[in-house]
Amino acid sequence: MTLDDSRKLPTAREVDVLVVGGGPAGVAAGLSAARMGADTLVVEQFNCLGGVATAGGHGHISKYDEEGTGRRIVGGIADEIASRVVLGGFGVRNSHGIMFEVEGMKLLLEAMAEEAGLGLLYHTFFCDTVLENGAAVGAVIQNKEGRQVIRAKRVVDCTGDGDVAFRAGCPYEVGRPSDGRCQPVTLMFTIGGVDWPTVEKFRVDYQLKEVWERAQREGNMRPFQKTIMGWWWTPTRPDQVGVNFTHVTHVDSTKAADLTRATIEARKQAYETVEVYRKYVPGMENCYMISTPNTIGIRESRRIMGDYVLTEDDVKGQREFTDAICYGSFFVDIHCIDGPGMDATSWRPSRGFKYQIPYRILVPRGVENMLTAGRCVSCTHLALGSIRVMVPCIAMGEAAGTASALSLRNGVSSRSVDVTALQAQLRRQGAILSEDDIVKANQGQP
Repeated sequence: MTLDDSRKLPTAREVDVLVVGGGPAGVAAGLSAARMGADTLVVEQFNCLGGVATAGGHGHISKYDEEGTGRRIVGGIADEIASRVVLGGFGVRNSHGIMFEVEGMKLLLEAMAEEAGLGLLYHTFFCDTVLENGAAVGAVIQNKEGRQVIRAKRVVDCTGDGDVAFRAGCPYEVGRPSDGRCQPVTLMFTIGGVDWPTVEKFRVDYQLKEVWERAQREGNMRPFQKTIMGWWWTPTRPDQVGVNFTHVTHVDSTKAADLTRATIEARKQAYETVEVYRKYVPGMENCYMISTPNTIGIRESRRIMGDYVLTEDDVKGQREFTDAICYGSFFVDIHCIDGPGMDATSWRPSRGFKYQIPYRILVPRGVENMLTAGRCVSCTHLALGSIRVMVPCIAMGEAAGTASALSLRNGVSSRSVDVTALQAQLRRQGAILSEDDIVKANQGQP
């Protein structure tokens, strides 16, 4: 939408930095910009911050450490969230990550927003990008008050699907190169009535793959999944377990009809899984469904093409970049696109694996004064398998928010930010960008 067209709509707010999407990347983008003094607003469709970690029910955030060594490679806001979850009594932490109560995480993130003076607008949907002379100058939004415009000097797209950049006309790619199909989606769920010590012993002594095979063979489970996926448990809720297991294939998360179909199917799968747990897993004989979350978890959709495209060779080769803004260390996690389990293109790294993430993948082509952060950044299908998880998304969000505020302070576009100055500011905020930073962070040095 052009600036002239947007003038036909009422203006809801005028801000320095507008962050669209309040998930892991959006929270960090908003906090970092607000802490630097920019008048910042996060627009979020749900009733909480945190995205998949809260509205999506995924009470586990990883990976904070270098593969196999336990050395922490991520700092800044991601590390702060982990520390404060534990201090607040909402979860537990080890070198790999955190497991937490979803409701506690909601409370914590809102407390951090309030402390930073970060504006929040829930129950609000993004509709269109407002452009002037090739630059983003705001967004059209829709909520109970009708359709309105939020005007902004800088915009950060943290929608996951790259909606803001897409509406600005930026180039993008979707899914695997052969046919554009994306990784399957998953509806998390939480169960109660679990004897966790017994379950843990069973997991050690017994291959859970045999549980799914037996359940399917005996007609008690459809063949939608064949691996354990993920469980998370916290001693603050000792009889409850969060579950990452459902799998719905061939879903386009930019289409409401697909999301509706996937949610209905995944909820059926979740209840089937509870019945399988009761029948086949010791310690879960009396388990029951507590909740399914507000939204289904999306692994892949649009990837907005930027000034650089991070590739699987960059990831696997542990490439270093002069414009590095954070590290990633998650394996190349590709779920089978056409069926259950993991895809053959998944890749497990060796000890010491980590790679740098460059600022340029946050800078979309074809528009000024907009950045992306989270899983919609500029990368290949396989590289996304590693970069899409929450820890690097938070770190990328912090870099995007910091860069947006810094560009305003210095009177330059988001694309033209002095990367050296950005890196210096990120380090002041506790970010880890280099091997020297890793050594200092793990020695407890400031």
